[in-house]
Amino acid sequence: MKNKYKYLIISIAIVMMISIPVSKVVLDGYFEYKQAINNMSIDKNIEEIRNNENYVRFENIDKDFVNAIISVEDHRFYEHNGLDFISIARATIKNIQAGKIVQGGSTITQQLAKNLYLNGDREFSRKVSEVFLVNDLEKKYSKNEIFEIYANIINYGNGYTGIKEASEGYFGEESDDLNLQQATMLAGLPQSPKRYNPTKYYDKAVARQKDVIAAMQKYGDIDYKEDYYILAERDFNLA
Repeated sequence: MKNKYKYLIISIAIVMMISIPVSKVVLDGYFEYKQAINNMSIDKNIEEIRNNENYVRFENIDKDFVNAIISVEDHRFYEHNGLDFISIARATIKNIQAGKIVQGGSTITQQLAKNLYLNGDREFSRKVSEVFLVNDLEKKYSKNEIFEIYANIINYGNGYTGIKEASEGYFGEESDDLNLQQATMLAGLPQSPKRYNPTKYYDKAVARQKDVIAAMQKYGDIDYKEDYYILAERDFNLA
């Protein structure tokens, strides 16, 4: 864990070495991290989230949805310790080429950290803060708990936050009673909730759903013989 943690710092340093003093960025990121958790500890933050009446436990989240999100967002989720170094290396190259952060290589744990504490700014210091938060989250919580919290706080568009609101709002279903078509549609929304909002941009939502289905097929989460692209071509009722 410590070695992987050190390697990420090195990766971040490579991205920043073009024009920004590394030591200042690392220090700024660390102080941002300390300020965030001093204002509210991770334990307290997540306790408040879990006390929300709409909070759904992992065992009550549809398994097709779980598989769909992991496939399309972070298919090595259960293999890494919060940091996917293959994705980081790919993103580092693109960031160096652009001279700024244009791609984050974010895992589900990183996305959770950002949603809990950080805004959407793509500043180098924020990536450093994210590293410390990810390390804390992975030490404190299991993978299923991390996914559970993530699914309950992310934005699904149309004013829906969390899997319960999204399932009921879009389909009139409980979060553990989605069919595969509904699950794959919802799993595509977090990448860009406004752009893929199916009530406003149905065609874009379906195109994103096809990406989700392709990811599930690629990473082995759909074992059936039926071509599930058919699902994305079939209209279905929104609530």
